[in-house]
Amino acid sequence: MNQLVNFIFKIILNRNFILVFSVIMGLSFGDYAHSIKDYTIYILVITMVFSTTGIDSKALLPIKKLFKPMLVGTILNYFVFGTIVLVLAWFLMPTKELFMGFVVIVAAPPGVAVIPFAGILKGDIEYSILGVFGGFLASIIIAPAIIKIFSNGVSLSAWSLFILMMKLVFVPLIVSRFLLYKPIFKYVSKIRGKAVDWGFAIIIFTAVGMNRDVFFSNPKILILSSIVLLSATFGMGTLFEILSRRRGKIYERNITQVLLLTIKSSGFSVVTAMTLFGKEAAIPSAILAVIVLLYLLYLSIRLEIKSKKS
Repeated sequence: MNQLVNFIFKIILNRNFILVFSVIMGLSFGDYAHSIKDYTIYILVITMVFSTTGIDSKALLPIKKLFKPMLVGTILNYFVFGTIVLVLAWFLMPTKELFMGFVVIVAAPPGVAVIPFAGILKGDIEYSILGVFGGFLASIIIAPAIIKIFSNGVSLSAWSLFILMMKLVFVPLIVSRFLLYKPIFKYVSKIRGKAVDWGFAIIIFTAVGMNRDVFFSNPKILILSSIVLLSATFGMGTLFEILSRRRGKIYERNITQVLLLTIKSSGFSVVTAMTLFGKEAAIPSAILAVIVLLYLLYLSIRLEIKSKKS
């Protein structure tokens, strides 16, 4: 009996289960999402605080080693990924709101999941920390600029966008440094993973729930959005891996850069899209969360198969 209970708890607390569960709940009980919407920004801030404790301050020293990984992470995550997404979304999206949803995805910082999955996939963990940190810092300037450039006809203040980025990225990053203090972190480490998983789950539930009529009645939007995001993750990730291998790049650095290229913070983009452009703009980010999960599972299973063969 105890084994059964432990097995059930293991499934319930599994990150993949939690995300899939949030999507199913959003589709089933989406009416409740409207009552949560106004609190999603606070949920995101708390989630980002716990999430960024994964960026170890010690790995950021000495300062001189920061620049190349930060620059590479920023170029891959914003400009390479962004070009693919924006070009495809520009031609495929039927409404301005949906296109702006993709703009927000491009503007979002890299997902902190890059760091643990760099470890799971036998990549370069230190490089992943530096790349993610660089992407976070860059987002404070790049995100407002990208959103402002593409939001023609929408009344948005560049200053208000900058302040929003400070709230959602810089403040959590600073607060997380205090949580890394040893006497505090021993407690934080016990709940960090689940706080992040359930925080993002609530945000995804809200995005799916508020748009569940679209998910049921307009499969065209789902298909077109999926084409854009599958191309930018599975498609671009595979192409980048092949080209890097041909250039002789070692696996550890290659797979880490693939993660920096393809993994965005879907929770961040959901909240930002809803806050700035309304619920329809959050649809691409809700789909992104599922596609990123599938991509990370694919990379994990592929490595496992290769390990068994060797």
